[in-house]
Amino acid sequence: MPREKILVVVKTYPAISRKYTEVVCTAGIREDGSWIRIYPIPFRSMEDFRQYKKYQWMEVDTEKSSDPRPESYKVIDIDNIELLDTIDTGKKRDWAERKSLILDRNTIYTNLDSLIKKAKDNDLSLAIFKPEKITDLVVKEVEREWDPDKIRELDERAKQGSLFDQVEKDMQQMPKLPYKFSYKFLDDKGKESTLMIEDWEIGQLYWQCFKRNNSEEEAIKKVRQKFIDEFISEKDIYLFLGTTRQHHFTAPNPFVIVGVFYPPLIKQIQLL
Repeated sequence: MPREKILVVVKTYPAISRKYTEVVCTAGIREDGSWIRIYPIPFRSMEDFRQYKKYQWMEVDTEKSSDPRPESYKVIDIDNIELLDTIDTGKKRDWAERKSLILDRNTIYTNLDSLIKKAKDNDLSLAIFKPEKITDLVVKEVEREWDPDKIRELDERAKQGSLFDQVEKDMQQMPKLPYKFSYKFLDDKGKESTLMIEDWEIGQLYWQCFKRNNSEEEAIKKVRQKFIDEFISEKDIYLFLGTTRQHHFTAPNPFVIVGVFYPPLIKQIQLL
């Protein structure tokens, strides 16, 4: 049961699991730069002082999970999670320390086919990908409610006092996103792909914009402004890609976008 020191860089939008109730997939970078995925984490059922932020170091006892993906571990005791320093963007807001910890210690992939092959060979299931060009943010309407069978089953378990007893409360606080957001992009060979974004951040942004404007149309517009207009013109975009356990070995492309890393662009000064 090794105790791991992990810099959290991925928190996905909460999902419903029959086995674990509401869970968040969390992934991070160890001090040597290697990836680790810790799952399941009942994040919003944890005490406030244990709720970690993105780009925060934490120490946690782990063991390899039954998930065959090489980076997948489970937490032995969520009550023994210790939160440490948070890595901010720096005084110049240049993300220098974040870039040093994440980009300088990892392979940056630019070819999607080679990355998919590594996943099929089970060499990896988490990676940093640098798109050649992001061409669009695709927005698709999806089911607006959580799976009623899952909710019913979890509610019954909650009434029996099993596992976690905050199912109904959690579902009211964290509604299901009514839209799926995906990036369309090109890799270094010009191959076009569309991958779903599962980062918690885009879900939070949508709900913040919706509450501010009371309009789904306006909320989508604001999400697009940030993830397309602002990011493309002002940010140096890297994508944290992760495979899903269900499709890791079977899907033609098993990856989804589990996080977006967006330090500011460093503009070159032209010499006359």
